[in-house]
Amino acid sequence: MSAPNASTAILDAAERVFALHGFDGASMRQIATGAGVAQALLHYHFGSKEKLFEAVFARRSDAINAERAARLDSLFGDDAGPRLEDLIEALFRPTMEAGHSGQGGNLFSRILAATANADDERSRSLIGAHYDPIALRFIEAFRRVEPRLGEADAVWAYMFAIGVGMTMMAATGRAGRLSGGACDDGNVDAIMTRIVPFIAAGIRGLVETAGAPSPPRGGRA
Repeated sequence: MSAPNASTAILDAAERVFALHGFDGASMRQIATGAGVAQALLHYHFGSKEKLFEAVFARRSDAINAERAARLDSLFGDDAGPRLEDLIEALFRPTMEAGHSGQGGNLFSRILAATANADDERSRSLIGAHYDPIALRFIEAFRRVEPRLGEADAVWAYMFAIGVGMTMMAATGRAGRLSGGACDDGNVDAIMTRIVPFIAAGIRGLVETAGAPSPPRGGRA
């Protein structure tokens, strides 16, 4: 097995093992067996389990966020400027397509969800390095297209939106079970058709709420 092929096989096997067992439950021996290589080769290419996990995480994360950034650049390159819906499409389409791209994408979605919701130093560092920069760009973009959206509400808008997107990143079949087969969470276009207006309405709701007068205290008006 050539070096590039061995490296890819190791990353694919590691992605599966980390997705199924988590970082702490995964062993280098399991990964080597899954890749069909000697365990020493894992250390040769990646050094340690920690570094291998970082490489697995970076491989798909960087591809997703490069596509997001390219879409964002394209939107603001237009003199007319984007709509809020365009920003949401740019934010979620790359994630949805990656998460639904076969078994590998489905497995990575588990790793991403677990890492994003963890509070250990490794997880915080990975999310900070690979996702915070693009998150800040979208938060700024939200405020550019919705100028009345305050800084704090723009951050909340991003966090709430990502929570929805994380839930729908991988096809689990649950939507189909709950709907008696009417909903197909394996259909990216069907998801995007609904997620875009849903999140856009939520963000505009924050704008309207921020501009509304505070309710009176102590009893009904």
